[in-house]
Amino acid sequence: MKKIAIFCHNFYANGTVKVALTQAEILQEAGQDVHLFVFKQEGDFPPPQNVTIHYVYKNQKELKLKEQQQQLKRCVEAVEDSSGKFDLFLSNSTDCDTVVSGCNFDPCYYFCHCALKQELIMELKRGPIHFYRRWIKAKALIKKNIITVSEGIADELKNTGWLKAKSIQAIYNPFRIEDIRHKALAENDEIPNEPFMIHIGRITRQKRLDILFQALALMPSAPKLVLLTNRPERARKLAKKYNVEKRIITPGFQSNPYAWIARAELMLLSSDFEGFGLVIAESLICGTPVVSTDCPYGPNEILTGELASYLVPRRNPKALAECAVACLAAPPQLENIDIIKKVDSRHIAQKYIELCHQ
Repeated sequence: MKKIAIFCHNFYANGTVKVALTQAEILQEAGQDVHLFVFKQEGDFPPPQNVTIHYVYKNQKELKLKEQQQQLKRCVEAVEDSSGKFDLFLSNSTDCDTVVSGCNFDPCYYFCHCALKQELIMELKRGPIHFYRRWIKAKALIKKNIITVSEGIADELKNTGWLKAKSIQAIYNPFRIEDIRHKALAENDEIPNEPFMIHIGRITRQKRLDILFQALALMPSAPKLVLLTNRPERARKLAKKYNVEKRIITPGFQSNPYAWIARAELMLLSSDFEGFGLVIAESLICGTPVVSTDCPYGPNEILTGELASYLVPRRNPKALAECAVACLAAPPQLENIDIIKKVDSRHIAQKYIELCHQ
């Protein structure tokens, strides 16, 4: 049995947090002694069961970076003094990386869930302050052991001269397939009785809801679009700009999105870039077809073989609409999909455990 520390910023609903919590659960189920160090005791997701949780800060914002690092080290050392040294440390978000990187935990691996180059370019376009804030977080990865969530990101980082990483490898995000399929069967009175399409994601420029709504406007006979997002009011405001506000449904955060996904006719993604594309894999597990932009990185590693025909060029509402209409008319068969075997949580848990011996 290995003793494993996982660092997570909070419990708010986003892909990075979901992965960290899933990591904790599957490693615990694999017989490891897992400790989750959470920086902020707040958010939407419930804490994982049967995992030891330590809340590190009462008010992190009041502390300077050096003070944050010292407090985190004290917290970890107190646990080690009482129950033994950790065999592995996993940092799971950019908000954790800057703190963890100054603590000299060993062996420590940093997960890169995003297309780093694309994010830096996006923030540079927003202005120098936005770029600087993102750059500070990116610098925490220099000379570190990095795990990316797609082969595409791994290839990008290996060719990033300033990073000079100690090591870079790709390990796909873990999915508890049986659990997802069980939750997909749950009843929910909020779910529409009429046919609908679905999109899941934060309201950020990266997700390109402007492209999504333009595509929706180009397919007037298609079903309504459900958006499970963290800011439904902003989604509705943007939808109004493209005259599709009456064709979207915004129920807000859902603790069980799989019941929605499984009953949808189609999952739509319009992103400029992804790290992996969690909702694409989740949709396929639930038996719901996907039409996605062929963006860096992830979608083209998930939608392979015959499913590759459901990848469309980025920033092209017409192509997205046409492919969606074709998919609705003749949905693909979703059996024996290669990626589902590769992301099974039991398989991924063993890959994490192997890190202890590298």
